[in-house]
Amino acid sequence: MSALKAVAPILVFFLVMSAISQHKKGQKTNMKSIIVLYVLGTFFAAVTAVVVSFIFPITLNLSGSVGEIAPPSGIQEVLENLLLNIVDNPVNALVNANYIGILSWALMIGVALRPVADTTKLVIHNIAEAISQVVRWIINFAPLGIMGLVFDAIASSGLSTLVNYVQLVMILIGCMMFVALVINPLLVFIKIKQNPYPLVFKCLKESGITAFFTRSSAANIPVNIELCENLNLDKDTYSVSIPLGATINMGGAAITITVLSLAAAHTLNIPVDFVSAIILSIIATVSACGASGVAGGSLLLIPLACSLFGIPNEYAMMVVGTGFIVGVIQDSAETGLNSSTDVLFTAASEFATWKKQGKAIVIPK
Repeated sequence: MSALKAVAPILVFFLVMSAISQHKKGQKTNMKSIIVLYVLGTFFAAVTAVVVSFIFPITLNLSGSVGEIAPPSGIQEVLENLLLNIVDNPVNALVNANYIGILSWALMIGVALRPVADTTKLVIHNIAEAISQVVRWIINFAPLGIMGLVFDAIASSGLSTLVNYVQLVMILIGCMMFVALVINPLLVFIKIKQNPYPLVFKCLKESGITAFFTRSSAANIPVNIELCENLNLDKDTYSVSIPLGATINMGGAAITITVLSLAAAHTLNIPVDFVSAIILSIIATVSACGASGVAGGSLLLIPLACSLFGIPNEYAMMVVGTGFIVGVIQDSAETGLNSSTDVLFTAASEFATWKKQGKAIVIPK
């Protein structure tokens, strides 16, 4: 837990900065349309998680004691804290794990780096990959950490604790299934104006199932590229959109971040109003775009969302620990949703162009 707490701020900083800086001007592809679908899909996934969390509020068993915390007095204080955190000193933001500040500086520096030489961008990308590798090494010890967390939770609260984990998994999987089978097909239908489910089921079958077991969007990139070839998509488009989607198209991550953040707020009796929930959806969308393409990557961004409600980083990292306990199921389903959606939205965007050109859309079996 301490190792994850230490590496998470710098991981978020370099991942987001690298993803933003990689965009190239002047490429004639469907990238604008695909990115819009990526962002909308991730945002509506976060909104789905907010709605479900309000309908079925759950609480968590957080190990340890940090003392009483004062919840925000209202939306004015939330917005004030948000603004002050955005303009925090970048070094101070990294040292104190101010994820809002880290995200804002990463976005600005990433945009500023877009016109620089590719060699400079490669250095930043390599640093981000190196930090991701460090996270992989730390996560390899997760079974030991999970054993300790479960033992501590059961020893202090009894077997009833496991009921909370089952409820949490049901909420997370339910949200992801709704997004995969309702929200995403609706977005594709609006785009291509025909039955989206043959394409949806093909992507889930050939990409989602593989990603479910690899638990890594990055590791599933070759599978997605092969599926794009099978769908006869433009290589100049999918060679960019698939790797980019493995970084920024994170509907499942947005669901995980939102559900666990609201569960933390419910646990600590912090009231969340409608405006705060919408802001949370936006922050979950932006922060999910920086989720690492490795197993458990989205969990490290939960403190960012928790900071919106004034939840201390120590509490937020306890929530991350809870996420690792249910991570085998949660992360598998999340990765399956994320990775299959990369191909789904890439294909939908190109199919829309085909329809404008009068070409028939054929989904290979």
